[in-house]
Amino acid sequence: MVKKVLILGIGNILWADEGFGVRTVEALDQHYQFDENVTLMDGGTQGIYLVQYVEQADILVVFDAIDYGLAPGEMKLIEGDDVPKYMGAKKMSLHQTGFQEVLMIADMLERYPEHLLLVGVQPVQLEDFGGSLREKTRKQIEPAIAAAIKWLKQFDIHARKRETPATIEQTLAGHEVHIHNYENQRPPAELASRVGDDRILKSKDFHIEYKPHDVDSEDSISCDVDHRGKY
Repeated sequence: MVKKVLILGIGNILWADEGFGVRTVEALDQHYQFDENVTLMDGGTQGIYLVQYVEQADILVVFDAIDYGLAPGEMKLIEGDDVPKYMGAKKMSLHQTGFQEVLMIADMLERYPEHLLLVGVQPVQLEDFGGSLREKTRKQIEPAIAAAIKWLKQFDIHARKRETPATIEQTLAGHEVHIHNYENQRPPAELASRVGDDRILKSKDFHIEYKPHDVDSEDSISCDVDHRGKY
């Protein structure tokens, strides 16, 4: 019987190196092609909604940014039952919690992949909203792809190099969020703050007032924000 293979990139491209998994599966799709039993997918931050795809896979490869506690930009391969442990060791975002649940549900349904590989890279920078991959992280895209292709060969799953890379319109990312357009069409950090807009935060009209209240005998905090009016 032909094995069903899912190659999945997960993460959030809006938070710098958090997008490593998504950008890697995009690059794989742009430069390689597989037989029909292999599906490449941008899982983004869908979390639990990926169950329906994971439970159909006999073989699963996941690309993601993982906090292994290693040197920034270092790559590490994890296989089999160890994958959920590493994804939950130091959660960087909600999508990792969600994907742990995906694997747990697939296991409960007795539809857990027979073979599972996590190709993870230690992020360099995360707190950069609208930023892209840092250079050390970006340099791991090709090694990550090569590692996944090599691992798949043991199951007689082979990637074929495209004679001509797929066009932007043909890729998983599509035109708007393809890494080239994402990096070249977004405003620079000095014009669009990625950690909070100083034009607002330092404005005299911007005021946050915390007011403790007694509600049902428990302390609570309300927040009134004044910016030429109260919300």
